[in-house]
Amino acid sequence: MTNAATSPAKLFETVELGPLTLPHRLVMAPLTRNRATADGVPTPLMATYYAQRASAGLIIAEASTPNAVGQTYPNITAIHSPAHVAGWRRVTVAVRAEGGRMFLQIQHGGRAGHPDTSGLTPVAPSPIALPETIHTPAGRVPSVVPREMTTEDIASTVADFASAARNAIEAGFEGVEVHSANGHLLHQFLGQGTNRRTDAYGGSVDHRVRFVVEVVEAVAAAIGPERVGLRVSPWSTVNGMVEGDTEEIYPALLAALAGAGLAYLHVGYADPEDPVFQRIRKDWQGMLMANPVLPKDRIPEDGGIAHAERLLAAGADVIALGRPFLANPDLIRRMRTGAPVNQVRDAYLMYVGGATGYTDYPTLDAVG
Repeated sequence: MTNAATSPAKLFETVELGPLTLPHRLVMAPLTRNRATADGVPTPLMATYYAQRASAGLIIAEASTPNAVGQTYPNITAIHSPAHVAGWRRVTVAVRAEGGRMFLQIQHGGRAGHPDTSGLTPVAPSPIALPETIHTPAGRVPSVVPREMTTEDIASTVADFASAARNAIEAGFEGVEVHSANGHLLHQFLGQGTNRRTDAYGGSVDHRVRFVVEVVEAVAAAIGPERVGLRVSPWSTVNGMVEGDTEEIYPALLAALAGAGLAYLHVGYADPEDPVFQRIRKDWQGMLMANPVLPKDRIPEDGGIAHAERLLAAGADVIALGRPFLANPDLIRRMRTGAPVNQVRDAYLMYVGGATGYTDYPTLDAVG
């Protein structure tokens, strides 16, 4: 049976997201690919990569840092200098020329950084090192103990996120996604395992969500809430995360943002059977974007349609897919027609730079 025979019509309906009308409900999730320059400037090759995937309902571009100390790994993008804005503008112009739309994810790595990469000691809610080695220009090395952020650091970081959002709009993005997931700085403030503070930003759940709320509110004030999404990843243990009280964190966070008027909430690793996901859908009155958990070793033959359908049935409004878009520039066409999908080649190629494993995945036209 072909994908076309099984694909739900709802996936291919138009939908309103913030200021945009998306042509369908399938979004390209942010995917770090390490193709920027050493100082975070997007390259012309990146413009080609994203333009190839412009048929996504929306592209959420890969995580970009709002300041120098927020850098995680080598050759990731940034959005805090005129050069970054100019580099990203080349990308958004190329995507718009192909009929696409883009948001930019803004991410601060917190303790998931290293002086060998950024030249700076990473900062975090508490001086607790990442419990694993970290990739640097010289290879994997032991992580360092981050410097605990002062209240002045927190305030300046909030301002940096707002400035980065304004830069993103200047670069031609329709909006931004604030990254509070996957064990990076905002997520670190949420978790008991990474936040041992005793001030107004630590301790109780209401205190631990405060930094995330302040960042989101500052970004919304800078560019308009209808242009702002927020990504979270309940359950995630990436980058050594231990949330501790997941069932309490997210109701408190969503209650604090209930009147913010955001474009969407993006739930990573979404499981429609999980009570936390179900509670989030119940509590969140706005648009819900969900990123399904696909098999690690293989993209489903339908490109992820069955997983997307389950999440739509559980109340998601829009579905974000990562690896299916990575390996299939024309994923939407393949899904609509039931054509076979490309599988991801050697995962090592995701992060090594260059066109191989990046812009050379074949389209249906290329394979005849």
